[in-house]
Amino acid sequence: MSNPKFHPLDALNGVDISSASALVKQRYGSVPLRFKDAEVVEPPKAELIPFLEAERKGLDGSALPAAPPRIISLTFHPQDTKVFAEAIVNVDSKEILSIKQLGDIQGPIDMDEYKDVEMACLKHPTVLAEVEKMKLPTGTKIICEPWIYGTDDANEKRRLVQCYMYVATSDHPESNFYSLPCTFAPVFDLQSLECVRIDHLPTGKDHSTQEVQPWKAVEPVEYAEDLIKEPIRSDLKPLIVTQPKGASFTVEGERIKWQKWDFRLSYNWREGPVLNNILYDNRSTFHRISLSEMTVPYADPRAPYHRKQAFDLGDFGIGLTANELTLGCDCLGHIKYLDAFRVNAHGEPVKMQNVMCIHEQDAGIGWKHTNHRNGIATVVRNRQLVIQTICTLANYEYIVAYIFDQAGSIHMELRATGILSTTPIVPGLDNPWSTTVAPGVAAPYHQHIFCLRIDPAIDGRQNTVVYEDSLPMPVDDMNPYKVGYMTKQTRISHSQGFSDSLESGRVVKIENPNIRNTISMHPVSYKLHAHRSQMLLMHPDSINTQRAGFATKPFWVTKFSEGELYAAGRWTNQSHASTGVDEWVKRNDSTENEDIVLWHTFGLTHNPRPEDFPVMPAEIITVSLKPSSFFNLNPANDVARSSQQQNKSVLHEDRSVIVVNGNGRANAECCS
Repeated sequence: MSNPKFHPLDALNGVDISSASALVKQRYGSVPLRFKDAEVVEPPKAELIPFLEAERKGLDGSALPAAPPRIISLTFHPQDTKVFAEAIVNVDSKEILSIKQLGDIQGPIDMDEYKDVEMACLKHPTVLAEVEKMKLPTGTKIICEPWIYGTDDANEKRRLVQCYMYVATSDHPESNFYSLPCTFAPVFDLQSLECVRIDHLPTGKDHSTQEVQPWKAVEPVEYAEDLIKEPIRSDLKPLIVTQPKGASFTVEGERIKWQKWDFRLSYNWREGPVLNNILYDNRSTFHRISLSEMTVPYADPRAPYHRKQAFDLGDFGIGLTANELTLGCDCLGHIKYLDAFRVNAHGEPVKMQNVMCIHEQDAGIGWKHTNHRNGIATVVRNRQLVIQTICTLANYEYIVAYIFDQAGSIHMELRATGILSTTPIVPGLDNPWSTTVAPGVAAPYHQHIFCLRIDPAIDGRQNTVVYEDSLPMPVDDMNPYKVGYMTKQTRISHSQGFSDSLESGRVVKIENPNIRNTISMHPVSYKLHAHRSQMLLMHPDSINTQRAGFATKPFWVTKFSEGELYAAGRWTNQSHASTGVDEWVKRNDSTENEDIVLWHTFGLTHNPRPEDFPVMPAEIITVSLKPSSFFNLNPANDVARSSQQQNKSVLHEDRSVIVVNGNGRANAECCS
């Protein structure tokens, strides 16, 4: 058998899109189609694992098993019926395997649709009539920001979007219109591009609204360098990241190798970067890791804000909204960029350039010990490999980074930045569900709740999740001095969600019960260093909670099932209930010594500050997966010791300093 043209886990490419859409267009003949999204259907594990295991053993070419067929999913609207549909296409054999009508399901909003409704709103007579009431001065203009509609009516079948409106006082491309919100928000039908109604926004302390009033000029709060009043700081000296000998990683297609790590990096419109088949020193650790979902519910209890709840992956896609990264700005050092593809409304491939960057960074000291008896110090720096993407979802930016270190750990770092989603408020008022961040501008309280999907393969795919509590020992003959404590483990034997416990310092481990560490005699495992978070604050009976059941518990365990990738279910736009992990656990599947999935829900409860405006300083969240009895000793024990010869640090002052050479010997001048 010959080496496959594409690896089974390769990301979507332009050929995939063109081939699949051509077959679907041919099937529909003269009926025009509006395409929504395209993605690779990952091969079933039963077909994929033999291929991956053969690769792990070093086989290639004709020695590899036959690769699974390349299957592409395309969703679209036939323009005669407008009914949402999905086609499954085998691009290897060039055949359509199935076409299914999805009924009343609303697919995500795509880039073309977003632009279309924005233009339609700004030209619509009903909207222009509201704008006319504002009596705006010459030189100002109206900005439309389409927002996901959410839902509050199970009988609503139309594909809707809420358009929040703002004033821009100049044509400057970075004018901060979010500091000038309007008091009306049209609702549009995305398919007909007709205005369904105008929602007038409450601006006081209750639910009451009023007709649009003449606009009172307010000075915007700007962030653009040439618009702000404060002089830009000029006293910061350059800090340049250089690697004169190049990077330490290698990239072969979508396979990345670095410091004993070996994994595949895929990408899709919804999840963005996806880590696959992660090996450390040729040992299996994880089959697949990805950001599964995120929901952002807002706390303002008044209509129409009660519907303001985005599912940023399912409604838009962090892969679809990724920035084209710029050298010297988003990632520093020796940078490798990777591109991706999306489908446009016509079924054509669109190349998204530089949506992921790969680079190394120094994250401080990895480990150190000084022998206090002789002053000899040994220092190892913490070099990390970073896979990063940045997405812009209207006002907010999310910086998503997967970070590998030399001690066998994987970290997911999320940074939330960008501009707060603002609402109008009567100047001088203060509401209990928002913070006034500028005159007449409120920033409602909200939450950013994420879910990380972890498909483990800890030395194999028969794994078990346990949680471990640290508890004080009873006072008895074994503990007469009342100082002892021990750990208690609870195995998750069936699919379920469970809570955290700060009081007992609960940690969650994924272990392989079939293999024990020869030193500790414990099962080999990885420990989840969770980000302890407040779960969803909406009432359990609210439709917001019913749609986002995953956000009610920090941990979920399910038995692996094909296609179960998204914590809130596949279709979230205008959904009425969750079809995700909180439903899957009800099967009560066995999860002990099985192929399982661990889901970790975490996030931010963001009650804004004035200091978060006009652009919010990044809020940083980190979740880590660290080896626990997976190795017999610190896996970074063999990392080269830090030396001045390599680091080339420079003294700030003209004075001698004790430094350490590569052999751990004290030296008053330099390291060798």
